[in-house]
Amino acid sequence: MKEQIDKIHVGSFTSENRVRLTKLLSEVAIGDLKRSQFYSGGAEAVEAALRMAKSYTKKTEFIGFWNGFHGKTAGVLGLLGDSFKFDLGPLPAGIYTSPYADCRHCEFNRSFPGCNWECVDHIRKKIRYETTNNIAAIIVEPIQGTAGNVVPPPGFLKQLRILADEIGALLICDEMITGFGRTGKMFGTQHEEIVPDIITIGKGFGGGFPVTGVMSRDEIIFAKPFGNPSGSSSSYGGNPMASTAAYATLKTIIEEGLVENSADVGAFMINKFNELKDRIPIMGDVRGKGLMIGIELVKGKNSKDKLDKVYTEMFFNECLKRGLIVMGYNADIRVYPPLIINKEIAEEGISIMEEAFTYVAEKIKY
Repeated sequence: MKEQIDKIHVGSFTSENRVRLTKLLSEVAIGDLKRSQFYSGGAEAVEAALRMAKSYTKKTEFIGFWNGFHGKTAGVLGLLGDSFKFDLGPLPAGIYTSPYADCRHCEFNRSFPGCNWECVDHIRKKIRYETTNNIAAIIVEPIQGTAGNVVPPPGFLKQLRILADEIGALLICDEMITGFGRTGKMFGTQHEEIVPDIITIGKGFGGGFPVTGVMSRDEIIFAKPFGNPSGSSSSYGGNPMASTAAYATLKTIIEEGLVENSADVGAFMINKFNELKDRIPIMGDVRGKGLMIGIELVKGKNSKDKLDKVYTEMFFNECLKRGLIVMGYNADIRVYPPLIINKEIAEEGISIMEEAFTYVAEKIKY
């Protein structure tokens, strides 16, 4: 980064590090998604993915999921299955959302695997009765981050792949959070043996520097009008500094075995949290993959009723007082340790969280 500052550092011109980055990305790509284009923000990359899908399919409608999150720009607001879009209407036309495969809180009151994928079949019905049958893409998070790191049952992405092919739509996997080792695989989608048509990347991609992107196949990324000159460009997308940061980050993830470390330490942490769950009554569902872990705060042992978010704030503050930062949203604790974490440091953090969980449980007398 210091070396790049002394050279050209602005503009989206081709640079040595941008070329190196695209080559390295192609080496770790899912299947044949070896073409990439870069942006500065997550929502910008998601909107690019939507434009790409429209360009390739010549269709105009999209399916997203309840509790999904894909950014906060006007073009993606309709895909949000959450309150971030409240009071910001009217929303873009042609966008529909359907329940995610959150089996613990199934909207259809079914149990997996005996449900026969009713949540996916519901999308088929939605397309038939609510849309103009003009679906360009289904967009999904391999694990729903903002919703509390909700992990769908195995096979969910495969079912969406089948559905997308069935209706002549693309499958977009939003890997903003799940990408680059966070889930114990290079990409979250790789926990299932499917290849989406487009993925969006960001967050951990730049190691803290603002850089995002899309990855796809030649015939999709070059489809016009997205593939027209400047049709996919962004003022600062892939600028020399961003490309340098992303290249250095990805190289480090590969060379230092951080994907494998995420899988190993993540499994260790989930096991420890499950041990705590047996002793602390406000700890509900513990779920996750790799170092993307979610813990649900509930109204007593064996309850599925979530605590009020005031207790999440209390938990957050108690952790902060003890020197630990965790992410809380509604009644869910989201744990995202750095990929370099080891088991010793992980145990220190878990001990602090145990104290905070116990404090909250005692306050509300559970």
